[in-house]
Amino acid sequence: MWDFLRKRTLTQWILVSMVVGAVFGYLEPTTAQSLRPLSTTFLRMIKSIIVPIIFGTLVVGIAGHGDDMKRVGRLAFKSLVYFEIVTTLALFIGLFAVNFVKPGVGVSLQPPPGGQVAVPGGEQPTFASVLEHIVPQSFFEAAVQNQVLQIVFWSVLFAVGLSQVRGRPKEAMLGFCEGLAEVMFKFTAIVMRYAPIGIGAAIAVTVGHSGLGVLVNLGKLILTLYGALVVLVLFVFLPIAILFRVPIKRFVLAVREPALIAFSTTSSEAALPRAMQIMEALGVPRRIVAFVMPTGYSFNLDGSTLYLAVASMFVAQAAGVHLSFGQQLAMMLTLMVTSKGVAAVPRASLVILAGTLHTFGLPLEGVAIILGVDELMDMARTSVNLVGNCLATVVMARWEGEYAEPQPGVPLAQEGLLPIESVPPAPRTSGAAPAAS
Repeated sequence: MWDFLRKRTLTQWILVSMVVGAVFGYLEPTTAQSLRPLSTTFLRMIKSIIVPIIFGTLVVGIAGHGDDMKRVGRLAFKSLVYFEIVTTLALFIGLFAVNFVKPGVGVSLQPPPGGQVAVPGGEQPTFASVLEHIVPQSFFEAAVQNQVLQIVFWSVLFAVGLSQVRGRPKEAMLGFCEGLAEVMFKFTAIVMRYAPIGIGAAIAVTVGHSGLGVLVNLGKLILTLYGALVVLVLFVFLPIAILFRVPIKRFVLAVREPALIAFSTTSSEAALPRAMQIMEALGVPRRIVAFVMPTGYSFNLDGSTLYLAVASMFVAQAAGVHLSFGQQLAMMLTLMVTSKGVAAVPRASLVILAGTLHTFGLPLEGVAIILGVDELMDMARTSVNLVGNCLATVVMARWEGEYAEPQPGVPLAQEGLLPIESVPPAPRTSGAAPAAS
C-alpha cells in the first residue's frame, strides 16, 4: 500500500486533493471555511519565493551570459509585440462569444440591499499610470509588496550594470545570485510537497463559500466564459504552438501541474515559481524564462482580458443597454489599455471591470451580480493566464533561436517530478531550433 502511494506523482496527488476538497466543501460548507489557513499558508510560502527567484535568475541569465542592453531590448520588444497580438485576439474572442450567446439577456439587475454596490477598492489604471508603476521607488518596497513588474525592471537594470563590471566584484555578485536561484529552486521543491494539502483546502473553501447553487443562476455566463477560453486555447494558442514548432505533447505534460495550481488557488503567483522551473526544464533558456514569464504577468493576461470583454458586455445585456459596434469597439480599446495594469491592482479584474462600467455609463450593480460567481470564473481565467505565459516563453525561445531539448539536469526534473526526466540533455544552439516532436 505504501509503495503504491509513494509512486503517485505530484500531479495525481493534486487532482485527488481537488476532488476531495470539492466534495468536502459541498458536504460541510461551514467546516470547510476553517481550512482557509491551510490554503493561505501555501500561498504565502509560494509568494515568498517570487522575488528572490526572479532577481537571481534574471541577473545570472543576463549578466552571466554576456547579454547587453541591445539583446535585452530585442527580447522585450518581441515579447510586447507578441503579448499585444494575443491579448487583442482574446478580447475579440470574448466579444464574439458574449454577443453570440447573450448570457445577460433575461437577467434583471437588482440593486443590493441598501442600494449600495460593494465595488472592490482600487483605481482604474491608465496607460500613464501603468508606465509609472513599472519603475519602483525602492527595490525593497517593491519586494515587500511582491510587485513583479517592478522587480523585473530593477533586476534587468541591475544585471546590465553588473555585466559592465569586471573582476572579482562581478564574480562575487554572480556567485551570490546563482546560489540564490538554485536555493530557491530547491525551496520550491520543498514547498510543493505541501501543495496537495494547500490546494485541497483552497478548493474546499471556494466550494464551501460559493456553493454549487450559483451554477444554476448564472450558469450561462460561466459556460460562455469557459467556452470562449476553450476557443482561445484551440484557435489561438494551438496555431501559435504549431507555427513556432512548440513540442505540443511535451508542453502539455509539463504545464499541466502549474495550471492545476493556478486553477485551484485562483492565483497566478502561486504557480509562477513552479512554472518558471518547468519551462527551463523544458528547454527554454533561463534568461528568457526569467524575463518573459514575470513580464507576461502584467502584459499577457489572456484569460483575464477575455473575461473582461465577456463580463462588461454581460452587464450591458443584463441592463438592457444596446451598444453599437462602434461603442463595443471603443470599450475593447479601453480594456486593451487598462488590462495591462491588471496585475498591479487588488482584486484586479473586478476593479478594471468596475472602472469600465463607470466609463461607459453601465450600472455598477453588474459587479455585485458577477461577484457571486467570480471565484468560479477566476479559476479558469487564471489557469489560462498561466498557460499563455508558459507558451510565450517557448515562443520567444524559438523566435530567438535558443530553444533546446528538455534538460533533465534542471532541478525538479532531477527529482522525477517532471514527465521528461528520461530525455537525454541536448546542447543549446544559437541557430535554428530542432523540429518539434
